[in-house]
Amino acid sequence: MISAAILSIALIAADGPNPMPPQWGGELRFALRSDPKTFDPLLSADQPSELLIYLLHDRLIHWNRKTQKFEPALAESWKVVDQGRKIVLQLRRGVQFSDGSPLTIKDMAYTVNRVADPAVNSPKAGAFRPEHGKVLVESMTGDRLSITFPTIVPSIEAEVSGLPILSNTGDFKLGLGPFVLREYKAAAHLQLVRNPNYWRTESGRRLPHLDSLRIDIVSNADIEMERFRRGEIQLLDNVDPLSYDRLQKDLPGTALDVGPSFDVEFFWFNQAPTAPIAAHKLVWFRSKNFRRAISAAVHREDIIRLVFQNRGTQAAGLASPANKAWYKHGLTPHGFDLGLAKKLLRQDGFRWQGETLVDASNHPVEFSLITNANNKTRARIASILQQDLAKLGIRINISTFDFPSLVERIGRTLNYEACLLGLVNVNPDPMGMMNVLLSSGPQHMWNPAQKTPATAWETEIDKSMQIQASTADLKKRRSAFDRVQQILSDEAPMLFLAHRNTLVAFSTRIGRIDPSAEFPRLLWNSERLVWGAR
Repeated sequence: MISAAILSIALIAADGPNPMPPQWGGELRFALRSDPKTFDPLLSADQPSELLIYLLHDRLIHWNRKTQKFEPALAESWKVVDQGRKIVLQLRRGVQFSDGSPLTIKDMAYTVNRVADPAVNSPKAGAFRPEHGKVLVESMTGDRLSITFPTIVPSIEAEVSGLPILSNTGDFKLGLGPFVLREYKAAAHLQLVRNPNYWRTESGRRLPHLDSLRIDIVSNADIEMERFRRGEIQLLDNVDPLSYDRLQKDLPGTALDVGPSFDVEFFWFNQAPTAPIAAHKLVWFRSKNFRRAISAAVHREDIIRLVFQNRGTQAAGLASPANKAWYKHGLTPHGFDLGLAKKLLRQDGFRWQGETLVDASNHPVEFSLITNANNKTRARIASILQQDLAKLGIRINISTFDFPSLVERIGRTLNYEACLLGLVNVNPDPMGMMNVLLSSGPQHMWNPAQKTPATAWETEIDKSMQIQASTADLKKRRSAFDRVQQILSDEAPMLFLAHRNTLVAFSTRIGRIDPSAEFPRLLWNSERLVWGAR
């Protein structure tokens, strides 16, 4: 999803792994920037709702945010069979919902049928709503069940791990997660308390360690930071670089740089033939030499230093180095090289009249760059791009729009020349990038929803993405996606700039926090967090 489309939350954060003895009790407080938009686990898409669902509900398989591996959860074991069409799961015995009612296969069937229901229109439907056929949930011998899809699902474990299991009563208050919701006051707070029937245990006692979580709604980042400094909240999930440096100085030991996030900042040129832009500009934008020249003129080092205060990583592609499974090692960011930029431009007939770059028909090289309003990070990046390209004799005119207007331009009217945006919480698996990378995809930014691929390299990307989507063989999938990443680097339809680092802060009285670059960064192991003086 494009970054501004996802509501930014003040979610909260922590320290590196810090073992503590198993203490029990206490309340942890943190903040969200806005209220959750829904309490329906199958309709959540905004981050406040997603966090709440994560804390209240559980899944058959758990995705460990630190190891980036699947682990047993409600299912104590599983096996993928029939080339990725079926998964057989061994259910954990004795699991109960928060009201004490037992987890049964009826609950699994209810959950799968509901997520697949077109009338529900769940953003979590994914492979559970195939184009043809139906997903079947079947009881087997003992406590085993199978989930069978009509076609191969290459990311079948990810699909299962992303589905919160519901009670077949339809009561969303009943959950299998470590906490239950006791109180909600809109625009004020949420109070979560320990689930007395949570299935995980430690030292013979049911987790979680904490008695409760208090989530305040604090829309202002400055107020949130001040409350953290006063000790009124204990976690900060998303700290900007300047605030991070101040926390390091004023409250030593409370801030942590987790390393590269999954987010990526980039810009692209509109290559859609139906776009209402000048024909000569479309020729520029569709030229590999032009795109690579622009990329070579960008000081990514300056973006990292000036925008992210050296707390960022130059981007070579969509996949961040934080993505252990799918990042293509050896793929390097485009380097700054004005000599190369000028050589590529001359190959396309560009030349200089004084300090102004013109094309072969004497059109001055000038274009508009749109981005979302009220985003300081992108405003600073846009300014650096403007300064860098001015050294090539290129003029950039920067325009900002509210996000709905921006989406209208890049997704429907195509009334723009270049756009600076980003992707946040990028799905680790390539299946989550299909809408962006397939030429027919609605988010194929530079030329969306093509009936047939416009270029040979887009055809190759389509084939590679379809190869990785047609097998559960991880080695074959990685090889295909590596090829896609290489083509994107070579052809430069998206000019990748930076991955910001994940910066978090925490109270030193909270133990067992093990921050992750992946959402939810600090609370992914909430059941094991402990509260006490250190």
